[in-house]
Amino acid sequence: MTADAQLLEALQSGESWRFADWPNPAVPKVAAGVYTIWQGRSFIYVGMSGRAMSLDMETPGEPTKPKGLWTRLNSHAAGRRSGDQFCVYVCDRFVVPCLTADQQARIGDGTLSLDVLTKKFIHDHLSYRFVTVINGHEALSLERDVQRGALVIGKPFLNPL
Repeated sequence: MTADAQLLEALQSGESWRFADWPNPAVPKVAAGVYTIWQGRSFIYVGMSGRAMSLDMETPGEPTKPKGLWTRLNSHAAGRRSGDQFCVYVCDRFVVPCLTADQQARIGDGTLSLDVLTKKFIHDHLSYRFVTVINGHEALSLERDVQRGALVIGKPFLNPL
């Protein structure tokens, strides 16, 4: 199996983690990578992080500020729509269509937040798989391949190419 085939296999069938269990110590604090997000067996999203990163960015023995894959998954787990396209997609496609009249009224009067509902949906229903790669260029290339349908399961629901 080629390295690319191994990465694709890991993104489709590798170990899966629930957003409800975030933070995940298995996710490196500093790394470029690609991740897939799942609702049960349904493939809903692929993303990448670490566009300007390479493997040698972490300095051994020094505390590291999270960067790349960890910060992106952390942002998704937080459910805040501002600055996070995945959270916007989740809110628009999964949360908003299921709002009750009462929830709509509470959102309108400021006593309920769409971000809170988005986070709850992500934690209650979604899981992810991830792979690390050598640099941001490889991450972007792999993400695009997956968006075009490189996984056996096909293209992601929310962000296909």
